[in-house]
Amino acid sequence: MSAQTTIRRKLRARRKVRTAAGERLRLSVYRSSKHIYAQIIDDSKGVTVAAASSAGLTGGSKTDSASAVGKALAEAAVAKGVKQVVFDRGQHRYHGRVKALAEAAREGGLDF
Repeated sequence: MSAQTTIRRKLRARRKVRTAAGERLRLSVYRSSKHIYAQIIDDSKGVTVAAASSAGLTGGSKTDSASAVGKALAEAAVAKGVKQVVFDRGQHRYHGRVKALAEAAREGGLDF
Protein backbone atom coordinates (compact mmCIF):
# COMPACT_ATOMS: atom_id res chain seq x y z
CA MET A 1 0.00 0.00 0.00
CA SER A 2 1.42 3.34 -0.97
CA ALA A 3 1.87 6.28 1.37
CA GLN A 4 -0.64 8.34 -0.62
CA THR A 5 -3.30 5.69 -0.12
CA THR A 6 -2.86 5.62 3.64
CA ILE A 7 -2.88 9.42 3.86
CA ARG A 8 -6.07 9.61 1.78
CA ARG A 9 -7.73 6.95 3.95
CA LYS A 10 -6.72 8.77 7.13
CA LEU A 11 -8.00 12.14 5.91
CA ARG A 12 -11.25 10.63 4.65
CA ALA A 13 -11.92 8.94 8.00
CA ARG A 14 -10.99 12.10 9.94
CA ARG A 15 -13.32 14.25 7.80
CA LYS A 16 -16.26 11.91 8.43
CA VAL A 17 -15.52 11.86 12.15
CA ARG A 18 -15.40 15.62 12.47
CA THR A 19 -18.67 16.13 10.62
CA ALA A 20 -20.42 13.47 12.72
CA ALA A 21 -18.91 14.57 16.03
CA GLY A 22 -20.80 17.75 16.74
CA GLU A 23 -19.99 18.57 20.37
CA ARG A 24 -18.76 15.08 21.26
CA LEU A 25 -15.16 14.30 22.11
CA ARG A 26 -13.02 12.18 19.78
CA LEU A 27 -11.57 8.78 20.69
CA SER A 28 -8.45 8.55 18.54
CA VAL A 29 -6.58 5.27 17.99
CA TYR A 30 -2.98 4.83 16.87
CA ARG A 31 -1.64 1.35 16.17
CA SER A 32 2.03 0.56 15.80
CA SER A 33 3.54 -2.83 15.07
CA LYS A 34 3.99 -3.61 18.77
CA HIS A 35 1.62 -1.39 20.73
CA ILE A 36 -1.72 0.37 20.52
CA TYR A 37 -2.46 3.85 21.86
CA ALA A 38 -5.80 5.54 22.42
CA GLN A 39 -6.77 8.96 23.68
CA ILE A 40 -9.92 11.00 24.10
CA ILE A 41 -9.44 14.48 22.68
CA ASP A 42 -11.48 17.65 23.06
CA ASP A 43 -10.91 19.27 19.66
CA SER A 44 -12.59 22.55 20.61
CA LYS A 45 -10.08 23.15 23.42
CA GLY A 46 -7.20 21.16 21.97
CA VAL A 47 -6.64 19.05 25.08
CA THR A 48 -6.39 15.35 25.79
CA VAL A 49 -8.96 14.31 28.39
CA ALA A 50 -7.85 10.68 28.91
CA ALA A 51 -5.24 8.38 27.40
CA ALA A 52 -4.13 4.75 27.62
CA SER A 53 -1.57 2.58 25.88
CA SER A 54 -0.32 -0.99 25.81
CA ALA A 55 3.31 0.09 26.26
CA GLY A 56 3.37 -0.87 29.94
CA LEU A 57 1.46 -4.12 29.56
CA THR A 58 3.23 -7.47 29.38
CA GLY A 59 2.09 -10.89 28.27
CA GLY A 60 -0.88 -11.96 26.24
CA SER A 61 -1.61 -11.35 22.61
CA LYS A 62 -1.81 -7.97 20.90
CA THR A 63 -5.59 -8.27 20.73
CA ASP A 64 -5.79 -8.95 24.47
CA SER A 65 -3.68 -5.89 25.22
CA ALA A 66 -5.87 -3.79 22.89
CA SER A 67 -8.91 -4.90 24.90
CA ALA A 68 -7.14 -3.96 28.13
CA VAL A 69 -6.35 -0.52 26.71
CA GLY A 70 -10.00 -0.03 25.72
CA LYS A 71 -11.20 -0.92 29.22
CA ALA A 72 -8.60 1.31 30.89
CA LEU A 73 -9.47 4.23 28.64
CA ALA A 74 -13.20 3.81 29.29
CA GLU A 75 -12.63 3.74 33.07
CA ALA A 76 -10.51 6.90 32.91
CA ALA A 77 -13.07 8.68 30.73
CA VAL A 78 -16.06 7.72 32.87
CA ALA A 79 -14.16 8.90 35.96
CA LYS A 80 -13.81 12.32 34.30
CA GLY A 81 -17.50 12.41 33.33
CA VAL A 82 -17.18 11.56 29.63
CA LYS A 83 -19.85 9.18 28.32
CA GLN A 84 -20.32 9.97 24.62
CA VAL A 85 -17.46 10.06 22.14
CA VAL A 86 -17.00 9.65 18.41
CA PHE A 87 -14.60 6.89 17.28
CA ASP A 88 -11.66 7.93 15.10
CA ARG A 89 -9.94 4.84 13.74
CA GLY A 90 -7.46 6.92 11.75
CA GLN A 91 -6.01 5.12 8.76
CA HIS A 92 -6.66 1.68 10.21
CA ARG A 93 -9.52 -0.58 9.24
CA TYR A 94 -12.11 -1.47 11.86
CA HIS A 95 -10.73 -4.96 12.29
CA GLY A 96 -8.55 -6.91 14.71
CA ARG A 97 -6.90 -4.83 17.42
CA VAL A 98 -8.81 -1.64 16.56
CA LYS A 99 -12.12 -3.50 16.79
CA ALA A 100 -11.10 -5.17 20.07
CA LEU A 101 -10.24 -1.79 21.59
CA ALA A 102 -13.54 -0.27 20.46
CA GLU A 103 -15.64 -3.14 21.80
CA ALA A 104 -13.84 -3.07 25.16
CA ALA A 105 -14.38 0.70 25.41
CA ARG A 106 -18.10 0.17 24.76
CA GLU A 107 -18.24 -2.49 27.46
CA GLY A 108 -16.43 -0.09 29.79
CA GLY A 109 -19.23 2.48 29.50
CA LEU A 110 -18.42 4.69 26.51
CA ASP A 111 -21.18 5.33 23.99
CA PHE A 112 -20.30 5.61 20.28
